[in-house]
Amino acid sequence: MYLELRHLRSIRAIHDAGGLAKAADVLNITQSALSHQIKGLEDQAGLDLFVRRTKPLKLSPAGLKMLKLAERVLPEFDALEQDFRAILSGKAGRLHIAIECHACFDWLFPVLELFRRAWPDVDVDIRPGLAFEALPALQREEVDLVISSDPEKLPGVDFTPLFDYEPVFIAASGHPLADKAFIEAEDFRDQTLITYPVDKTRLDVFTQLLTAAKVEPATIRQVELTAVIMLLVASNRGVSVLPDWVVRDSRYNHDYVTRPLTKGGITRRLFAATRTEDTALPYMAHLIRLGRTEPPKLQRRS
Repeated sequence: MYLELRHLRSIRAIHDAGGLAKAADVLNITQSALSHQIKGLEDQAGLDLFVRRTKPLKLSPAGLKMLKLAERVLPEFDALEQDFRAILSGKAGRLHIAIECHACFDWLFPVLELFRRAWPDVDVDIRPGLAFEALPALQREEVDLVISSDPEKLPGVDFTPLFDYEPVFIAASGHPLADKAFIEAEDFRDQTLITYPVDKTRLDVFTQLLTAAKVEPATIRQVELTAVIMLLVASNRGVSVLPDWVVRDSRYNHDYVTRPLTKGGITRRLFAATRTEDTALPYMAHLIRLGRTEPPKLQRRS
């Protein structure tokens, strides 16, 4: 038996309207065309779908079974059509984010909270891009946006600047280095450096300072959470280098101090990497705007 969605819609319309004429008006077809459609369906089934000569027109037992199918299938299909229309209009979609910057969680969550309120129909997910190659995953459409400070020339990928930040040295207020105006590479040589649990190639303190100077800290202690890093530093268990938005409340905390790296300081830039065809999507463009404006608010509070 060959069934089409129009057959299910016809069965439902005739049941709801109680007759062929009214159902044909609802379906926007002629009564003759609707009658011919039902006759062909009955010929396929070998059963009557309606009890003739009843007013209103009633479904037969076979027709009721088809109505149950229509009531189960049609709402799901109608919902799918609505989802597709929302996607085409830019109101809905998928936004799976990979983060190559461990500390980015500290500013991204407030951004996503604002985004969620504006785009409730966009499916948002976050995957830490530290455990896999995030940019190849973007090209394979496994993720839709990558937060990165290392732009590359990749076909079909746009790198949109978000904002600049400064990696800053942080130490306990009683630490000997707290008296210096700025911190140099050699200052780390006899220190315990507390970092996130990622490779050195993904840490600003190494890529921007220590590697070129061929300096290794005495010890490296890896810690997962920013709050724990701050706690250990304040307890004088080591020193750290964190983005300026992470230590935004340092001026109000007397347990630790922050200092620039090198006399002139170091500036880094974060980018939003997206597939070229997705960059201009309304919800993607809105998230990028939020990503540009919200983090600097945190920086200005520091």
